[in-house]
Amino acid sequence: MDNLVVAEAVSPNRGPGGRGADAKADVGKPRYTLTPVSLIAAVTAVREYGCQKYHDPDNWRKVEPQRYKDALYRHWLYYLKGEECDQESGLPHLWHLACNAAFLIEMAKQIGG
Repeated sequence: MDNLVVAEAVSPNRGPGGRGADAKADVGKPRYTLTPVSLIAAVTAVREYGCQKYHDPDNWRKVEPQRYKDALYRHWLYYLKGEECDQESGLPHLWHLACNAAFLIEMAKQIGG
């Protein structure tokens, strides 16, 4: 390890301290940090509830997309009626809606949608 030499990329456009506009090329890369952490936490909470209920973290993949569309719509309607939380899980309807949307997005990606 003593003989290990770490090479540093050299850029002609480096600013003060060796850092410049092109020190890290992120142009065109997705900025996942733009997604609210609360959304990630909400979907995770619903997923954890589902894993406890069905004892299989991949159980959701065995369900037809239409059932997730129906569930998403039901949670949306309950939310619009003023019911904040799902009676069975105790979790907010919007969290269930987000999780159903995530399942549908993933399923659409899998079938090329």
